[in-house]
Amino acid sequence: MAPGITLDNAVEDFVFTKTAGSEKNHATVTETLDLSSIAWAHCRESSNNFISDFYTKPTLPMLEAIIRTTLDDGDNDEDATTNDLQDYVAGLLGHESALLVPTGTMGNQVSLRTALGNPPHSILCDYRGHIMHFEGGGPSGICGTLVRSVVPANEHHLTLADVQRFATLRNTMYDCPTRVIALENPMEGRILPLSDIQAISNWARERGIHMHLDGARLWEAVAAGAGSLEEIGKCFDSIQVCFTKGLGAPLGSMVIGKKDFIARAKWSRKLLGGGTRASGVIAAPARVAIDDVLFGGKMKAAQDKAQRASELWTELGGKLLERRETNMVWLDYEGSGVDMEGFFKLAKEEYGLKLGGVIPERLVFHYQISDESFEKLCALFRRALAK
Repeated sequence: MAPGITLDNAVEDFVFTKTAGSEKNHATVTETLDLSSIAWAHCRESSNNFISDFYTKPTLPMLEAIIRTTLDDGDNDEDATTNDLQDYVAGLLGHESALLVPTGTMGNQVSLRTALGNPPHSILCDYRGHIMHFEGGGPSGICGTLVRSVVPANEHHLTLADVQRFATLRNTMYDCPTRVIALENPMEGRILPLSDIQAISNWARERGIHMHLDGARLWEAVAAGAGSLEEIGKCFDSIQVCFTKGLGAPLGSMVIGKKDFIARAKWSRKLLGGGTRASGVIAAPARVAIDDVLFGGKMKAAQDKAQRASELWTELGGKLLERRETNMVWLDYEGSGVDMEGFFKLAKEEYGLKLGGVIPERLVFHYQISDESFEKLCALFRRALAK
């Protein structure tokens, strides 16, 4: 018997059976590994983590999907699981085609590199945007473009008035005309209203300006009732969505657009080293994440916890930096009379909660936050805000 692995059909009896031996020696030793003991089987490390929604742990159903997936060449469009996911996500967003990429940063840069032709050109975006601060200078380094970052007049989100004021339409030897308007929705938990998206999109398309959406957490906006995937998707020429943030897949993002755009995007992906061979191992758990977390209602349930937490904080006299709109709660420690470092120390040592991180004012709720951890957070609020 050749060495091999078998998998029980039922997830609740999810076990690997490893058989050692060879064709010449039929004496075998079989070892059974109970998968309930491995990291995929529990979310203890993420159940108390409010730092970000990318700290979720992949699940056993995702692992099962990986084990059962096709293992063909995704770089050459030969993997059925990948092709099916690309068609599925493109359809959800009202577009013709899609392209799997390893990360959201790569998805944004593939989109921008594909949209931009020969210079001079510039991108207009919100000054807080992910492409501005968390992508290693990709727009300039990879795309060779000027980025015009805009502070919204309403201090919340970009509007058509902002775009009209700061877009460069003149095209002389002195100018870098605006070729791409890159929006992000949600932006740090803030929802960009559909009506504003539509207004900007209509104006941009009348002028031949490419509309790109960094929709890494677009699922959260949809779960919050800010429009359907298709309604939002049709306003853009390219879209990047992430399968890890909020959804909890182990890796992967996707670029969505028209067929000719995605055909060109394949070159951009190759340029950045984003093609994968056995791409089904990325695509299979991503499909589970979409169907289970977004359409299964788990994302909305996490947002409900965020709302309850924000209400409790303010009821106790605390101040918020922003009103809660999706899965993020922004605490104003100074305005609430709370020592931030002491708050984090108390959270860790007394309640076993993980807070802080790169953006310390932000609490991020995801579907693996346990009821127990939520109650501990509420107790922490009461103690920190006790007068």
